[in-house]
Amino acid sequence: MDWGSILSNTAQSLLSPATMAFALAALGLAVHFGFAGLLNFGIAGFMAVGAYGYAISILTFGLPWWGAALVGLGASVVFAIIMGVPTLRLRGDYLAIVTIAAAEILRLLFLTTAFEEVTGSADGLFGYHASFRASNPFPEGTYGFGPWTYNEVEFWVLVIGLVLVALAALFVWRLMHSPWGRVIKGIREDEDAVRALGKNVFAYKMQALIIGGVIAAVGGIVYALPSAVNPNVYVTSLTFFVWTALLLGGAATVFGPLLGAVLFWVLQSFLSNLLPALVSSGLLPMVSSQQAATLRFVLVGLGLVLLVIFRPQGILGDKRELTFVK
Repeated sequence: MDWGSILSNTAQSLLSPATMAFALAALGLAVHFGFAGLLNFGIAGFMAVGAYGYAISILTFGLPWWGAALVGLGASVVFAIIMGVPTLRLRGDYLAIVTIAAAEILRLLFLTTAFEEVTGSADGLFGYHASFRASNPFPEGTYGFGPWTYNEVEFWVLVIGLVLVALAALFVWRLMHSPWGRVIKGIREDEDAVRALGKNVFAYKMQALIIGGVIAAVGGIVYALPSAVNPNVYVTSLTFFVWTALLLGGAATVFGPLLGAVLFWVLQSFLSNLLPALVSSGLLPMVSSQQAATLRFVLVGLGLVLLVIFRPQGILGDKRELTFVK
């Protein structure tokens, strides 16, 4: 086996648009579930709204990339309000069912041929990169070292992604250490007690849903920056992957989702390179190359089960504050 290639490809996933997009989505989900106690299983819908709002604004309305990004964020606010008004009075499993259904309905709307001229239907959207790349301040060349070597376009995406992750983490950290954050945590623990203190619980939940949704939409935009927007990306499994990253790092933390996203993608990349290599070398004789590519999801799922059993608060989480099996 070529261990050098396996380790190099794995190291590349440390700094990739997918890793940063998942970090942002997991951070938004931390606002929803970790801090506000909202069991949202529609996080893929917020990522899709951000990505499609960004791409459609450029291709259909000719907006510059930064203006398109603002439209994508505005669309996530509208989606949060539409989904939140009828659902935020629900609790627990009922909220989870409604949110996962809302995200799937949204994906099917993007997939339908009725709006093909705008959404691209099953083909998705592409060719919207000109404005973003034209704003690139880095001259043509190669940047970085070792496995972290990028051309000027990839480096521009990397810089934008890292800045957005840092700003989002700082914003959430300051927000959760404010009086607003303390109310949100109180709602997570006992919303009836917070309501008895005269607080408008529904309004606070709506604000948390909007803030977390906007952060997740930023993740969707980052995911779409270097490639294309396709409805088959924003499936239910994407939501479960974001949940895995959140639970791995720690739900009721700011930096836990970031760590969880990095570890999740590093593990995915390592297994996606290692397992086919084991098949090719004959060390996994009963498994085909195609099956080996799927086996990594089984192993990650098994790891998540063990995590929930033995450390439900995640790597950086505090068991006294919040656990997944609370």
